Amino acid sequence: MIIIPARLASTRFPQKVLADIGGVPMVVRTAKRVEHLDSVVVACDDERILNTCKQYGIKAMLTSTTHKSGTDRIHECATILDLPDDELIINVQADEPFIEPDVVASLMKKLQQLQESKKEFIMGSCYNSINAEAAKDPNLVKVVLNDKSNAIYFSRAKIPYNQSGEAVYFGHIGIYGFSKKSLKEFCALPDAPIEDIEKLEQLRAIYHAKDIAMVKVASTGFGIDTQEDLQRAIEIFL
Repeated sequence: MIIIPARLASTRFPQKVLADIGGVPMVVRTAKRVEHLDSVVVACDDERILNTCKQYGIKAMLTSTTHKSGTDRIHECATILDLPDDELIINVQADEPFIEPDVVASLMKKLQQLQESKKEFIMGSCYNSINAEAAKDPNLVKVVLNDKSNAIYFSRAKIPYNQSGEAVYFGHIGIYGFSKKSLKEFCALPDAPIEDIEKLEQLRAIYHAKDIAMVKVASTGFGIDTQEDLQRAIEIFL
């Protein structure tokens, strides 16, 4: 199942999930991009989002207004839906209207492989190669991997530090996958100091020694973090 967490009161860009992109609200565009891959539900915190989704035939449900993270929101949604522990859940961000279906499908495949290998904790995400200039952007999260393609660390800083002149940079694509059981376990973990410092919830898993399997993908999509990003998206649909 694909669950899209959607919060109206975004700190940096209030009500951005309802922003108009070529005549269609952002959260709806995101849902429409992936609805052919699996069942989709929007987990939202406001009736305005709920009603907007219903107008476009997108299933949505209200969740708490007090969640700290989107992952907590999708966990509540999965609990309300009473999904089985082995259900694979993909968290697609509401502000990713250009997310490529192939990216989501690649993550689904990886999660299935982890499940088939009897992995106890199942969590995955995606990344792509970026250049040194793009790596400077704090809105573009970077990830460093180990030899098993699991994440070692995520940061808004430019990592790794280039001491040798041969650094390779990977950009994190903000899509996550869990089994329902692992999602519940993740949300029960205590908050991590590094999570609050970087404002990156995935660091909670690393802090508590949980593997995050990373899938390399080719992606030119981009999230909507600023008004400039929104204008760029609008121009694509002109």
